[in-house]
Amino acid sequence: MLEIAYPWLGLLLPLPLVVWLLPGVTSRNESAIRAPFAARWRSLSSQQRGSAFSETRLRALLLMLIWCCLLVAAMRPQWIGDPIELPNSGRDLMLAIDLSGSMQIEDMQVGNSLVSRITAVKAIAADFASRRTGDRVGLILFGTRAYVQAPLTFDTKTVRQFIEESQLGFAGEDTAIGDALGLAIKRLRERPAESRVLILLTDGQDTASTVDPMEAASLASEMGVKIYTIGISRRLGTGRNNSGEVDEALMTAIATSTGGRYFRARTPAELQEVYDVLDQLEPVEQATSTFRPVQALSWPPLLAAFSLSLLLLLARADVAVRSAKSVSTSGITPHA
Repeated sequence: MLEIAYPWLGLLLPLPLVVWLLPGVTSRNESAIRAPFAARWRSLSSQQRGSAFSETRLRALLLMLIWCCLLVAAMRPQWIGDPIELPNSGRDLMLAIDLSGSMQIEDMQVGNSLVSRITAVKAIAADFASRRTGDRVGLILFGTRAYVQAPLTFDTKTVRQFIEESQLGFAGEDTAIGDALGLAIKRLRERPAESRVLILLTDGQDTASTVDPMEAASLASEMGVKIYTIGISRRLGTGRNNSGEVDEALMTAIATSTGGRYFRARTPAELQEVYDVLDQLEPVEQATSTFRPVQALSWPPLLAAFSLSLLLLLARADVAVRSAKSVSTSGITPHA
């Protein structure tokens, strides 16, 4: 939709015509002088009168057009685009995904075949992240070390891409659950406290953390960070001696201490059900705001005014050249 910021400036469009029609502007009273060779000058003038009149009108027309273009630019025309919805400040949701060596175990049942744990996790977590329109979503990948792969952002498409491109071994072969929790809490505490959520997904036990997982969970509780834990394994672990299997006691304690829940996923279907439950527990922020993009359109009339000015200068230069040629060919020569 076209919109004019200062439409009242349009009242000035006929100003050049008004000035031109004012008495005394078009008629000039000039003192007469005695000029030798008056007859020859009069003859030359009568020959050029018609062309001079048309050139004057052309110059006047160009000046009026330049005035109109400049005035239209000053009126600030602008194109108002269609409304675009923007998400309001929704939840701050961080995904922490285990990339330790045990995630390559192929025990996730899909039909009559088995796929690796990481394959199932990447497919379903990526879909979950892409559906969180309205929430800020971040990604932490952890193994022996924990790293922020994507900061909290509304760009869920990029987060999904990072999940799909993640590879085992990126962060080491061990499992540092406590470090992943600590890093997530550090990032989430910088955000407003309306809703801070961490989803921790692992298939093992804490074997490499410098931060105790329960101490990190206690800090999360103080910071208002709710943690949901998901265990990926077909078998259960009962402690640190069962390497590669989920320590359900630890996962349950971390979740419940922060007001979250622990989920067990033995198959991709169960993992999908877990994410469906999470969508219900932490629904996507629905409130949105809108804005309409504004594109300034003052440059076309300014460009037109500049082009017309160049044309006017060229026209005046051409008239001067032709006048000089006419004088030189008229046969008028001065006498002493």
